[in-house]
Amino acid sequence: MKVSYRTYNLPFRHPFTISKGTKTHQPSLVVELEHRGVVGYGEAPAITYYNIPVEKMVEDLERKKMMVEKFAFTEPERYWHYLHHLFPQNNFLVCALDIATWDMWGKAYRQPLYKLWKLDAATAPQTDYTIGIDTIDKMVEKMKEKPWPIYKIKLGTPEDIAIMKALRSHTDAIFRIDANAGWTVEEALEKIPQLADLGVEFIEQPLAKDNWEGMKILYERSPLPLIADESCVVQADVEKCHGHFHGINIKLTKCSGITPARFMIEKARSLGMKVMVGSMNESSIGSAAIAHLSPLLDYVDMDGPLLLKEDIATGIDFNDGKVVFSDKPGLGVEFTDVYEKAF
Repeated sequence: MKVSYRTYNLPFRHPFTISKGTKTHQPSLVVELEHRGVVGYGEAPAITYYNIPVEKMVEDLERKKMMVEKFAFTEPERYWHYLHHLFPQNNFLVCALDIATWDMWGKAYRQPLYKLWKLDAATAPQTDYTIGIDTIDKMVEKMKEKPWPIYKIKLGTPEDIAIMKALRSHTDAIFRIDANAGWTVEEALEKIPQLADLGVEFIEQPLAKDNWEGMKILYERSPLPLIADESCVVQADVEKCHGHFHGINIKLTKCSGITPARFMIEKARSLGMKVMVGSMNESSIGSAAIAHLSPLLDYVDMDGPLLLKEDIATGIDFNDGKVVFSDKPGLGVEFTDVYEKAF
């Protein structure tokens, strides 16, 4: 096994604002794994509030690179368990390596991942398109700029209801709300019924990630489904969310890759919960990993390539919200010309 990597700082089309802050670029680590002449790629974007910058991923990988490479690879799940113990404090790095492993695995068997998993791509749900927090006029402008069947609206401001009324006056599209833990229980109880009247489909992470008592109250009183994000990071969190949320939003980078995400989906289903996999503004590399899982999902948020000003790969396309992913082996992605000499 040989590993190499490259870091990127990809610009957004518009400054991207959520309740936790604003960013103009998405830092990301892309890794390349090679085993017996087969090459796989994986990606992990860095998220400031999780305190794992790209520099930390690179530092950890360099420190244990020899151990990453010397593993006697047989199949992805076994390798994930090895990586998980090798980097117990760095799920982001494990994610990039795990995705690369699955890409390599699919290429070795000459099949796209969804076919290896015996899934039907035609059953994949449409992806939403995210509108970050901004002035009301700017949010309306961003929505008009990108006609789409489903929008995910970032909220967590004093103007939340005014924002949604303004947006609704311009479209009949489905709305999903992501408060990114920006509300109190009282705010949520006041806003959610009004949002239901505005045709919102569900609310994602209304309260702080550890406000389980508050979520129990909302779970019992909310007229809309509640989806966990920050409260559901790793496999052990799925059961904790049961009875507090109606569903979970899995982030590959946070949970440490495709391998644990598949177990999280299975566990959520066994508990009767809805399942979503969400974007962390990945390029087409990380987004392709989401795409191959999408036939297993109720909802998907994989608009990273649409939010970025420039992509580093091809292999993902969109048709009126429907995700069109490559039928080539593995992830089905290829670096664009400007980045093909990256490694």
